[in-house]
Amino acid sequence: MPGTTESRRARSVGTGRAHAKSILLGEHAVVYGAPALALPVPHLSITASAGFSTRGGEPGGVSFTTTGSAWKEVGTQASEGLCRMVTDFRAAMGVDDGRHLDVIIDGSVPIGRGLGSSAACARAVVLALADLCGRGLPERTVFDLVQTAENVTHGRASGVDAATVGASAPLLFQAGAARPLRVGCDALFVIADSGAAGSTREAVDKLREGFRLRAGTQEAFVDRASELVGEAVGTLAAGRPEELGSLLTEYHGLLRGAGLSTDRIEAMVGAALAAGSLGAKITGGGLGGCVLALTRPEQAREVTRRLHGAGAVQTWIVPLRRLVTHV
Repeated sequence: MPGTTESRRARSVGTGRAHAKSILLGEHAVVYGAPALALPVPHLSITASAGFSTRGGEPGGVSFTTTGSAWKEVGTQASEGLCRMVTDFRAAMGVDDGRHLDVIIDGSVPIGRGLGSSAACARAVVLALADLCGRGLPERTVFDLVQTAENVTHGRASGVDAATVGASAPLLFQAGAARPLRVGCDALFVIADSGAAGSTREAVDKLREGFRLRAGTQEAFVDRASELVGEAVGTLAAGRPEELGSLLTEYHGLLRGAGLSTDRIEAMVGAALAAGSLGAKITGGGLGGCVLALTRPEQAREVTRRLHGAGAVQTWIVPLRRLVTHV
């Protein structure tokens, strides 16, 4: 659901929706100004509904209730980020009237898997509040409010998650700006959940500490990451999935070399490649989370089977059916 600028009538209950994302290339380097490629995953979504409390509650406060198998609870940092975001929304919209807010969050995006669950949750809540208050929000305002929550939850957030959880096509993201990508590939991605939650904040801190201890490693990492992303933009547009796959696998090597992989992630990447994937890598912060495998459609079943054999607890398929033919 995109941001909107039209005026609407206030409602008794407002609703908002956002979806998952997967990083193709550019994890971590994007925090240092490098570009990143990101893919929306629309069939994994989060929905929020918001209303003013009829039961009292702390004046000017907000209560969150979560439902759905993936959202039985919201972590402390995520709750703090959402509360900060709601405060900023009230101030920006001039609705700081002291009424308590009740927000219900329902989602299918697994938490801590590098799929943008916190950003999707924040975006869904922002859109629900805007719908409740009858306020139209420019997309940039939605992005900025989501970033408020993301910076509390993860520390220094690049903004790629905040942009992609509302996108309808793959994006090239850099320095706070995003644009749709040309896509000429008919391959598809298999996203496989390792079953182990990762921590973006922990991974970012681990990488930063490694850069601090080894002179020149930050520049080398960011420079090579930028080169791989640049090459991938061309291969996506030209429809050369084999080359794109090689770039994904090489980027995985960068993340593994930085200490961000795990034994299970390595087993899953190896299984995907052995089953004929064109490329495979961690997607997201690492230290757990998901593997992304680029696969020809006819190989998807075998790749999925091998991934489960290597420890994946669930998988999703995202086709690249020429999502963008021109921009």
